[in-house]
Amino acid sequence: MDLKRGHDLPSVTVTSFDQRDPAFIADPYPVFAALRAEGEVHRHAEADLTVAVSHAAASAVLRHRSLGRIWSDAEPVARFPAFNLLHRNSLLENEPPTHTRLRRLVAAAFGRGHVERLRPWVEELADRLVDELVAKVGSEGSADLLSAVAAPLPVEVIAQLLGVPAADRPLLQPWSNAIVKMYEYDLPDGKRAAAERAAAEFVGYLRELIALRRVAPGDDLVSDLVAVTDTDGATLTEDELVATAVLLLMAGHEATVNVIGNGVLALMEHPAQWRRLVASPELLPTAVEELIRYDSPLQLFERTATEPVEIAGHRLEPGQKIAALLGAAARDPLVFAEPDVLDIGRDPNPHLGFGAGIHYCLGAPLARIEVRAALSALTRKLPGARLAAAPRRKAEFVMRGLRELPLADG
Repeated sequence: MDLKRGHDLPSVTVTSFDQRDPAFIADPYPVFAALRAEGEVHRHAEADLTVAVSHAAASAVLRHRSLGRIWSDAEPVARFPAFNLLHRNSLLENEPPTHTRLRRLVAAAFGRGHVERLRPWVEELADRLVDELVAKVGSEGSADLLSAVAAPLPVEVIAQLLGVPAADRPLLQPWSNAIVKMYEYDLPDGKRAAAERAAAEFVGYLRELIALRRVAPGDDLVSDLVAVTDTDGATLTEDELVATAVLLLMAGHEATVNVIGNGVLALMEHPAQWRRLVASPELLPTAVEELIRYDSPLQLFERTATEPVEIAGHRLEPGQKIAALLGAAARDPLVFAEPDVLDIGRDPNPHLGFGAGIHYCLGAPLARIEVRAALSALTRKLPGARLAAAPRRKAEFVMRGLRELPLADG
């Protein structure tokens, strides 16, 4: 990283910000602290990207209306028709007035009680999955939290929300896993091709599901998205319906998997906090927020300048990109007392894990229910949980998560 030091700031030696370095991926937070000590905004030359590392600067990036989500097609365009279709029509990748129309329609469909309808079902699902984990721990001595609980829980929840038939649900997670790889930097051609194949298969599947719901609606979100109409008679196009469903899966699945995985790992590495949560289940709401803050599931979120704008003294011209480095913002000592300390009772906790501004995560209430249900089930059914072996972390930086988290009892 090309680091420009402030004249009145102390000299700090910073290791290079190499998102492919296993040591950095294992623990990026010391590098982030050093970056914050040098200044609020830095230039990441390798990625041709400016990054905001303080909480104030990252928040400004997410909220400033001269910084938008301006989609640029994956290239060559002819190789990525399905991937680009999903993003051109996505709520996340559009700005007003398109974003305003899409969010109003999607929020209206969500507002028909889907989150509260699912709450008891999510809690029952989490209990069942943790029961299976505990049984495996009892019979084999250890079990992987990721494959047993963290990964299947959000997929099942999103599938239930969308009304995906049970027989088709195993298709969803592989599609999501392949597509989100495209958000990493310097992705090999083979994985780019796999992302397009997954996107094409997902688009085809959802077109069939949407066609079915048009003639046979149910109590699922897809049926409501098909039926929702704005006050001026506007509706979602089929491409927008498809993009919305895929966004819900990818955002809801990937983030929740990583919050549960990263969060339980943090609790295992801080056993006093784990015991505190076991003894005081009333701390579950603040624990969920703290786990999102402590080891952010999404580390970086980009914006593009639509007109000249200044963030923490750094000027951007139209077309230039800047990213909120959410993991760095979450450890800013100007906002969080003892930011490197895990405190499940931390309150207030103004983390940026769900974004901010007009792109604040629409699925945040559902994600909170899922994480809380998983933690509640674990504390009740496996109170003696401990690490059975060293966890295995994914090699990706932007979507920060684990491949495996083996747990044992006692």
